[in-house]
Amino acid sequence: MGAEVAYHYRHPALPDVDLLRARFVTHRFNRHTHDGYVFGVIEAGVEEFELGTGVERAGTGSVVVVNPGVVHGGHAGTPEGWAYRVLYPPVDVVTGVAADLGARPGTPAFPDPVLDDPAAAEMLRAVHRAGEKGDALAASTLLRTALAGLLTRHARVRGHRASAAVPPAVREARDILHANLVDPPSLDRLAEAVGTRPFPLLRAFRDTVGLPPHAYLNQVRVRAARALLDEGLPPADVAARTGFADQAHLTRHFKRTLGVPPGAYRSARGIGRVGARGPREAG
Repeated sequence: MGAEVAYHYRHPALPDVDLLRARFVTHRFNRHTHDGYVFGVIEAGVEEFELGTGVERAGTGSVVVVNPGVVHGGHAGTPEGWAYRVLYPPVDVVTGVAADLGARPGTPAFPDPVLDDPAAAEMLRAVHRAGEKGDALAASTLLRTALAGLLTRHARVRGHRASAAVPPAVREARDILHANLVDPPSLDRLAEAVGTRPFPLLRAFRDTVGLPPHAYLNQVRVRAARALLDEGLPPADVAARTGFADQAHLTRHFKRTLGVPPGAYRSARGIGRVGARGPREAG
């Protein structure tokens, strides 16, 4: 299938939507979550990705869907790897389209992570192509058309039910980690700070969040790094401000979460600004 390559970018017509076009062979995504939705179309090969329900396989032509907040990872399902295009629309964009369609209030959820929907696959590709060509009207129109089709055919609406209560110790532990990216406590100190023992905290944290505290911390660091890169800070400074040992440490975790290294991510945004051009090579 060729060498690995990835482009992660935004288009002015879709200012809140990240786009990824990539070909991966040996690359593995760490288990992580997104605040918004993930909609991808496999253009070649097979991707395997892990969800809480098990391992899913998505082959050529399949549409991959990950709901907000769902912990997942990903890797090649065959030695040849996989190529795909991905959209990352935020929740308010998707719920806005759902409301326009007359859906009842709530957050749309997609129960099936792998869809056989050629029409949706083609629409997702069309959104990417329009963005790459700089066609603002087409990109914004096609995005909403693609989301409308996916919502109509595949979504269920989750009502405004109270979410499962987060144990106080877990909530406090998360707050401590968010406030101490550069100098986080050990698990023993973290447990002591929230009034429990290390193993019960580890188990409760993993059961509630889907990740152990150290993996959750790295995800929070990557999100903080994204925000600083968007402001225009160079990767070396970002690494120091977000608790990574050095730029190489930042690059390793950043790429395992987003698919591209921080330098390429920053360049695709015109050093902190949304660029008008199409994607650039991340390799």
